[in-house]
Amino acid sequence: MAEKRDYYEILGVAKTATADEIKSAYRKLAMKYHPDRNPDNPEAKEKFTEISEAYEVLSNPEKRQRYDQFGHQGVNFGPGGFDFSRDFSGFQDVDLSDIFSNLFGGGGGFSSFFGGGGQSRRHADATGPRRGDDMTFRLDIDFDEAIFGSERTIDITLPEQCQDCGGTGAAAGSKRVACRRCGGRGAVISGGGFFQVRQTCPDCGGEGSIIDKPCRKCRGSGHVSAPRHIAVKIPAGVDTGSRLLLSGKGAGGLRGGENGDLYILLGVRDSDIFIRDGLDLGVDIPVSPALAALGGTVDVPTPEGIAQLKLPPGTPNGKVFRLRGKGVSSLRGGERGDLSARVVFEVPANLDRRQRAALEEFQKISTDSNFPLRQSFANRMKVFFAHRDKLRK
Repeated sequence: MAEKRDYYEILGVAKTATADEIKSAYRKLAMKYHPDRNPDNPEAKEKFTEISEAYEVLSNPEKRQRYDQFGHQGVNFGPGGFDFSRDFSGFQDVDLSDIFSNLFGGGGGFSSFFGGGGQSRRHADATGPRRGDDMTFRLDIDFDEAIFGSERTIDITLPEQCQDCGGTGAAAGSKRVACRRCGGRGAVISGGGFFQVRQTCPDCGGEGSIIDKPCRKCRGSGHVSAPRHIAVKIPAGVDTGSRLLLSGKGAGGLRGGENGDLYILLGVRDSDIFIRDGLDLGVDIPVSPALAALGGTVDVPTPEGIAQLKLPPGTPNGKVFRLRGKGVSSLRGGERGDLSARVVFEVPANLDRRQRAALEEFQKISTDSNFPLRQSFANRMKVFFAHRDKLRK
């Protein structure tokens, strides 16, 4: 039997990943490789089983500890662990939805990722309340909004319960009838021999019944699209990739079910002044070479206003000064980041006659000792060419 892959590698997370990071990684992969989305792809089925096995172990603190200490041997034969080396000859009909429902405790975990509301779709009540789906909206904001926070109103179209049918999807006077494809079981069986796989019926969606006469307005879905205007409060300190949760602002529920949640995924535009790295900021400060040579004070912009930075005489081009606590506020209320101010020499332009004469006079009276970097560079050039001439002889 081929050697099993590392569970962390399968989910694409680090060994130090938190429970939320593991859950997020599993959810993304499970939705991608779920058999219902890949009915004719056996490779997807294998990957789905593999990532579900990895999640079953890493989402359980005790099993994760045994796995971290002993590897696969620590969970294959432990209480409740997987053991795929066993003989499956006694299994005549394997229901993947039942397997994963058991693995994740039946109420939440696996099924809730796919809008099941904590209950396997195959056993869902087709006439009972159903929670709406979670939705995601991408919102791009300015750099200033991310630093200081802001309030926005977004226009978005989301599914809402159809008022004509009350979310049932059925026209007035019609009823639900048993699904012909699955015979009312809510699942279809594929494969043959000693190993068969049960999958959710694609016609009835696992409910075991279909609508006799669909509602004309929603075409049997129970949902209609409706525009919404939603207020969003953006806290100070967010960054690209930050996600805001608006509970109950997602897709409408059906038949009295609660609404899903709305996630706002933020993208932050670049600043015209600052460069950001987490909570730290960077800024280039144009400085006259004369000021850098003589020393003086320059203005440095920070999120809280102008800070005075004193340059010592002889400040070189590219020198970086760190201003502690002048960066971005933390979302968690901790210490602010720092701001790094880099000195960038600006060559003077549009010189008048007097300014040009003064620079020419300075050029005449300057010596190599006034420019130690230039002198050092000249010495390195001499060594280079001397070595070249020696090699040519």
